[in-house]
Amino acid sequence: MASQQKASGGFLLLAASLASSIACAQPSPVDVDVELVLAVDASRSMEPFEQKIQRDGYIAALRHKEVIDAIREGVHGRVAITYVEWAGAGVQRIIVPWTLVDGVESAERLASALDQPIPSTQSRTSISGAIDFGATLFDNNAFRSSRHVIDISGDGANNHGRPVVEAREEAIAKGVTINGLPLMTQSDFYSDWAVSDLDAYYGNCVIGGRGAFMVPVTSWEQFPEAVRRKLVQELAGDPGIIRHAEWSPRAKLPVVLAQAKKDYDCLSGERIWQRRMQDWETR
Repeated sequence: MASQQKASGGFLLLAASLASSIACAQPSPVDVDVELVLAVDASRSMEPFEQKIQRDGYIAALRHKEVIDAIREGVHGRVAITYVEWAGAGVQRIIVPWTLVDGVESAERLASALDQPIPSTQSRTSISGAIDFGATLFDNNAFRSSRHVIDISGDGANNHGRPVVEAREEAIAKGVTINGLPLMTQSDFYSDWAVSDLDAYYGNCVIGGRGAFMVPVTSWEQFPEAVRRKLVQELAGDPGIIRHAEWSPRAKLPVVLAQAKKDYDCLSGERIWQRRMQDWETR
């Protein structure tokens, strides 16, 4: 009996030693100023040239001195960024996984990783799916920060998956901030499917959390500057303070905070889709 107890004790000591060794072998999370998910619309309403402008806008912003300076101004002087494209519910693809950016060289690596052929678009628009997917990416991603941000850029309202407000509120409850880049740039072909006030839709239904904001875009010429402004705001300083940089006075790109109109219809995208489908079936 004594020998069995001794063997059992030895096994427990060995197991504890192995567990301790494994724990020590696992690297500690890297502290960063913000973990940022760039969630970019890749639905079929985005035409190929628009997809190219969108991707190029992020590439140019990551190479811009203002963005790199904003990163360096943080407490840690480094951030973590991942780039995701999304469409309908369950259609999300990570284009660039989590990447540490702390200066010119690392920003260039991220920009170069984005500077690749663009995958084909997919059907439907699920902002709720993009938020739900983005919120999972902060788990065990090898980084640690007090700010988790999902940035949604898109040209339409939610019309697939669960209601966007449900996804937003769950993400906010986890400490996630959701910012937006509403693209009010749709061609006439898709105008019948669009909400007429996408900026108000984003302000009331999509963005939320500490310091949440959006930068509405009304023409593709504005997009590169809008992305740059958004990233500078997200990557540096107190998220509750709007930064005022040397933006082109011609662009007139306001930073808009979250709104909360109780009577705003956050299911307008779903209603438009249902109505268009009924019209199509009766033709």
